[in-house]
Amino acid sequence: MTDELDRLKAALKAAEPAPDPARKAEALARAAAEFDCVQGTRAAARPTSDRPQGAGFWTGVTAMLSRLTSNAALAGTASVAVIGFALFLAVPQSPPLPPRVAGTGGQKTPAAAPSVTADAPVPEATATATAPAAETAAEGQAATTAAQDELPAERSLREGAAGPEAATLAAPAPEGPAPAAAGGAGEMVVAREAETAPPPPQAAAPLSGPAADQLFSTAPARTRAMPGAMQDAANLAAPAPEPYGTLRAEPGTEAFPEADRNPLRVTAEEPVSTFSIDVDTASYAVVRSSLTMGMLPPPEAVRIEEMVNYFPYDWPAPSEGEAPFRPTVSVLPTPWNEGTRLVTVALKGRMPAVEDRPPLNLVFLIDTSGSMDAPNRLPLLKQSLRLMLPELRPEDQVAIVAYAGAAGVVLEPTPAGEREAILAALDRLEAGGSTAGQEGLALAYSVARRMAGEGEVSRVLLATDGDFNVGISDPAELRRYVERERKSGIYLSVLGFGRGNLDDATMQALAQNGNGTAAYIDTLSEARKVLVDELSGALFPIADDVKVQIEWNPATVAEWRLIGYETRALAREDFANDRVDAGEIGAGHAVTALYEITPAGSAARATEPLRYGTSAEAPAAGDGAAFADELGFLRLRYKEPGAAESALIQTPILADGPDGGTEARFAAAIAGFGQLLTDPRHLGDWGWDEAIALAAANRGEDPFGYRAEAVSLMRLAQSLSR
Repeated sequence: MTDELDRLKAALKAAEPAPDPARKAEALARAAAEFDCVQGTRAAARPTSDRPQGAGFWTGVTAMLSRLTSNAALAGTASVAVIGFALFLAVPQSPPLPPRVAGTGGQKTPAAAPSVTADAPVPEATATATAPAAETAAEGQAATTAAQDELPAERSLREGAAGPEAATLAAPAPEGPAPAAAGGAGEMVVAREAETAPPPPQAAAPLSGPAADQLFSTAPARTRAMPGAMQDAANLAAPAPEPYGTLRAEPGTEAFPEADRNPLRVTAEEPVSTFSIDVDTASYAVVRSSLTMGMLPPPEAVRIEEMVNYFPYDWPAPSEGEAPFRPTVSVLPTPWNEGTRLVTVALKGRMPAVEDRPPLNLVFLIDTSGSMDAPNRLPLLKQSLRLMLPELRPEDQVAIVAYAGAAGVVLEPTPAGEREAILAALDRLEAGGSTAGQEGLALAYSVARRMAGEGEVSRVLLATDGDFNVGISDPAELRRYVERERKSGIYLSVLGFGRGNLDDATMQALAQNGNGTAAYIDTLSEARKVLVDELSGALFPIADDVKVQIEWNPATVAEWRLIGYETRALAREDFANDRVDAGEIGAGHAVTALYEITPAGSAARATEPLRYGTSAEAPAAGDGAAFADELGFLRLRYKEPGAAESALIQTPILADGPDGGTEARFAAAIAGFGQLLTDPRHLGDWGWDEAIALAAANRGEDPFGYRAEAVSLMRLAQSLSR
């Protein structure tokens, strides 16, 4: 064993290179030169033992006092010193600039630790660095000079081309000496640049909705991450920051249902109109969000029926023992066309007393994915649900399911009276990860089935920005999935939050096929309207699968046009088919639809009559006189909640019927508002001034200011459209 160790020792000793005094001296000389260069002491004077005459603190004080012989002079100099010292203490000192983190596009302050700078003392180990380390230090010094001479935009582009790895922040220097090869001048270059470079101007944060600047004005802006210097270049090129929350959604980042606007139809060719009712209000809130951000909404985001139905109307409600809703039909001259008339069909649902409401089982299905990480998304969602909890009764139950990448039950079914437990579960929610929407839906439906009881209402309330990017993401597939689940009697409603990546198309598909409603929450005031003021209508249905069909009389109506409801159109044969799904009416809900009709013989007719006519234009003998006072015939079908067969309501539309008063005229103004935002070809010379005047003159009872707000939005849209 000893012989083997001796041989190994001899071999290692023989492999060791012999020392080279010349190379050692050269390395020491280069290291010393670099040390002097970095420290800035190449030609600095060194202390000597020769003391200048008059040097020393007390010597200077004595000389000063000997020259100031008068009391006034002494008082003056003392006052100056005191004032200067007070100013030094009073004026706040600017904190050191945080280093710029390449690769994140934002500012980040490192932990409190000494940074390596060009002015920091270099450990003695630097003086004994090897030749390669000294060469690296020299190259680092050259890089420092080049970086200082380089324009910030050029540096950003160079770092972006090299990739995020080439522009990382130097780590804080550890305590004690560190070898030059481990950090060297390269770290000093980055640290010096971080300290001397001013912070880049902050670009406008891609937030969503105007609520951010109203509710979260002190919250920090968040941005989507961009690769390293690409974000820096964007910051450098950005204009002055806009007010917080002024997102301008880029084209293609939001999805809305697409449908052609309803055309003008000739009664002789198509006398029947069929559609499903719509009590959603999301479109109006999206329009408001866009306008308050200083831009007109995308035309596909404007659904006129949802704008009209956003407002409460004082339509007559059903009496005790009648159907769950009451229809009201009115006829008035069309505001934008003297030769046509506007027919308003309104439904008003009954409002049961709170004590008569059935028990409610509510599952909050909350999107906690990364896209919800913005002040007007998950934080606003939490605040909205907090407003809703006091409106629930102790016998109601609440459960919470969250989903982001994977779904989980955050709160098991809990009585609504245990508010502290519910609020604690809400507070634990944080955004992060991708969105597994289908998995969350499946779990929420499973929890709701466990909570369901005889005679109770069970509903899943999905709160999301609609950014489904994992699992089933196609609206058609989601629709089929929800259609299968709704057979269990569980309703699905959707609350949308945020702008910038709002997937309104998916939200509409879920709500329409889940026997629920869709609303968009952009402010806390909107949350109160939807979840407090209209809670009964949003959560307690009184009629399912409500369908509307009107047969227009060709003897009295030459043309007709349904304003809105493009995404709710039904085939004529679907009206009597109870297997075809339609919209629901909640307690106290009001639904309004408007038709523009052209009376027979009116000079305002837009289509030429056919040369050979049609059989529909000539009613059978005797029929013309019998129906001469009718513009059309209204039919309504609905189901009681849980019923399989529908009931029928029908009534004629009389030419000399009531005009609807203030309520019908305000609805007409909002319909004109929606057409001006999308397709004003049917409005002629009628424009913004006329729409604003009509709405302002017919605000009627407006206790919460919703109609006054609409007038303000119309004025804003007028300015933006110029």
